[in-house]
Amino acid sequence: MRILILNPNTTQGITDRLMGAAQAVAASGTELVSMTAPRGFPYIATRAEAQIGGAIALEMLARQHKHVDAAVIAAFGDPGLFAARELFDIPVVGMAEAAMLTACMLGRRFAIVTFAQALGPWYQECVESHGLTGRLAGIHMLDGAFASVADVQDEKEELLVKLANAAVHESEADVVILAGAPLAGLASKVKHRIPVPVVDQMAAAVKQAEVLAALRVRKAAAGTFRRPSAKATLGLAPEIAVQFTPEGGAP
Repeated sequence: MRILILNPNTTQGITDRLMGAAQAVAASGTELVSMTAPRGFPYIATRAEAQIGGAIALEMLARQHKHVDAAVIAAFGDPGLFAARELFDIPVVGMAEAAMLTACMLGRRFAIVTFAQALGPWYQECVESHGLTGRLAGIHMLDGAFASVADVQDEKEELLVKLANAAVHESEADVVILAGAPLAGLASKVKHRIPVPVVDQMAAAVKQAEVLAALRVRKAAAGTFRRPSAKATLGLAPEIAVQFTPEGGAP
């Protein structure tokens, strides 16, 4: 089984964090391959950045989807996820969706804990888009600058643990998700300091990608995630444009 870990941020250090967390849980027969966005933003934090990052993620997937069994869009707001499910035959997992669905199997309500105030509105809309607002205990964000986005989990570890514990006690969260690609792998380091289950977003995404790939489900031929009808395009990258042609990689 071959799974693509697709980082739509441009920071290689974040990809390294993601791969470390992924490799820690991947099954022995799973090969993980990574891609870092060739252009865009060091980290995605707003709706506008997510729209641009999602388009770049689709281009990256278009280049690699025939060479892997499943893919993970490894940014917590899942940029480009629903579009990717329209276009490609392989299972595509969103890191946020995987973390939240996993949290729902561990408790009634989950709290999202993250490292920057700017992420709040985008994460709120991500929860809503997945239909999980009723399971959300709250989004809790640090307020302050950081030196390096790739190393923010090291710099802010104590504050993030304190914030997670506050989420548990003040919001009565049953589960905590440490959210945002730069926080990948942090859950395993701090879970003993938080009195409820702590979900690692990357670990949840990899395990769910493995399950979906193993199920070998067919691409939707009907419904809202069927492949778009063929349409003329202008100026798109060739690997994306071909997805809108009659052949389009369709089954």
